[in-house]
Amino acid sequence: MKVKVIPVLEDNYMYLVIEEITREAVAVDVAVPKRLLEIVGREGVSLTAVLTTHHHWDHARGNPELARLRPGLAVLGADERIFSLTRRLAHGEELRFGAIHVRCLLTPGHTSGHMSYFLWEDDCPDPPALFSGDALSVAGCGSCLEGSAQQMYQSLAELDTLPPETVFCGHEHTLSNLEFAQKVEPCNDHVRAKLSWAKKRDEDDVPTVPSTLGEERLYNPFLRVAEEPVRKFTGKAVPADVLEALYKERARFEQAGEPRQPQARALLALQWGLLSAAPQE
Repeated sequence: MKVKVIPVLEDNYMYLVIEEITREAVAVDVAVPKRLLEIVGREGVSLTAVLTTHHHWDHARGNPELARLRPGLAVLGADERIFSLTRRLAHGEELRFGAIHVRCLLTPGHTSGHMSYFLWEDDCPDPPALFSGDALSVAGCGSCLEGSAQQMYQSLAELDTLPPETVFCGHEHTLSNLEFAQKVEPCNDHVRAKLSWAKKRDEDDVPTVPSTLGEERLYNPFLRVAEEPVRKFTGKAVPADVLEALYKERARFEQAGEPRQPQARALLALQWGLLSAAPQE
């Protein structure tokens, strides 16, 4: 299984997942279809489906044109608001693309129909991959727009049960996320090391994805709501209350900060084998 990481728009990512034996491919969150098709052609693969995490335009706006250019293409997701949806997926449903298995995980909160996708191959040395859209990002998570803090907590708890492997998220917000994480846990050495790493990536103008769940558990405050330093920062004890307080503090933090140029540029496309992710610290 090979994953093409494709920065688009200002700070979005779309992905092309390639099954290397059959050369079958599936795309995730298509925002710029012609760009995707250029890479499909260059790779010499057959695009059979699109997995859309949620209906927001920056994750789904490319679906209609892609469906027009590729008649019969399956456009899959959990929300009827997704552009050009051909089939609505259910929580826990499993799909198959060549040797690649896909488990569909409903993760509402950012939107009511947000779906994350867990991909793996049997008897393969490559680790599995989670495509988390806006449910989980590097050192952060998406805003809770259409659900409660309790729903978002349950969604993140669902993702936190997965193996500690690769995470491909929907946006390049790593630097600001880590700056907030440092405010939450100023004595967390993992936050400090990751922030130093992310600053170097920012200077080199290269993406900070993928991450891993194992690493996120060490420095992502939204996955650390049961940890004493995070609870102390929020003044709350119940996990969902801690998460809600983190959202409010994050909003204040963003309002107080200066706009930052996104690290991911639309002209940059990186190729990652799932075993070749760069060291995170």
